[in-house]
Amino acid sequence: MRICARGAFGYSGWFGTRPPSMTVSLRFPSRLTRMLAAAAAFCAFALSSTVQANETVNISYQRSSTLFILLKQSGALEKKLAAMGYDVNWHEFAANLSTSMNAGSVDLNSDVADAYALFTQAANAPLTYYAEETSAPGAQAIIVQDDSPIHSIADLKGKRVAVSKGSGSNFLLLRALASAGLTIKDIQVSYLEAPDGLAAFSSRHVDAWAIWDPFLAAQERDAKVRVVADGSHGLTEYNRFYTATTRFVEKHPDVMQAVFDELRETGQWVKTHPQEAAEKLVPVWGNIPAATIALANSRRSYKIVPVSPDHLAEQQRIADTYFESGLIPKALKATDIQIWTPH
Repeated sequence: MRICARGAFGYSGWFGTRPPSMTVSLRFPSRLTRMLAAAAAFCAFALSSTVQANETVNISYQRSSTLFILLKQSGALEKKLAAMGYDVNWHEFAANLSTSMNAGSVDLNSDVADAYALFTQAANAPLTYYAEETSAPGAQAIIVQDDSPIHSIADLKGKRVAVSKGSGSNFLLLRALASAGLTIKDIQVSYLEAPDGLAAFSSRHVDAWAIWDPFLAAQERDAKVRVVADGSHGLTEYNRFYTATTRFVEKHPDVMQAVFDELRETGQWVKTHPQEAAEKLVPVWGNIPAATIALANSRRSYKIVPVSPDHLAEQQRIADTYFESGLIPKALKATDIQIWTPH
């Protein structure tokens, strides 16, 4: 390939000034001209045969996708995949992440809470689990105002409680109520997305709020609140799962291995560099204080491990609870979802 390039360039000046030794008419190409034309044609063919555009890997993420956000900032994943012949196209989703996941419109999805992942399974989405972040039971909680008369789960009876429907916090609320011999019918539940839940809780239109980090951390640092219950003591595990389009997983195990390795290394970096990680996330997380982010991150394990059927017992508990509560339309077997395992 280098010979072709040098030859084409070396003779380029001859088209403007004929070499002194050449006396042939330009109307009748010489043998040398024909040879050069043939060589140029061969080079063009060789280049067109060997130079191919990189394949693009489409990755979805949200503001809460800590590890993917840090990888996007550093460029480490893009550099690794570029050396393998792939480009990366990042897609940030806000409210419609579930639509993209279910439709398979992206190749790799960022982490979502355990309960959220079940909705994609219930929708028969063509997805495969490819990584798991191990449990973080303290990363979600049921909170009340510091001066509230509510001091236990039993005290929630008849009270107004805000929660995001179908979220991991929804499962926490159901489990906490059951632990006190209560059901969702024993409270006045308000199904509100996190920003609306924050407004309702701050204005005291609800008595309690079941919520996750970093909203939880922000309330703990900036407001006078009290935690009534979190996932500790066996209530919930709060795992997070990474999913990918099944077809992509089957075609590109090399990409899956590279992504898994980078996620694992980045998770380890976050835990060993908590302050630096928090500062990097400040502009992404709406400029909330680094100390709030550090508190939220301290409750996340960021330990990336392979998914195995043995790890899905909590998923089955959530699926059973949500089906019994009418939150998902059919009974699910958590182990029916496909799993990719790294080397």
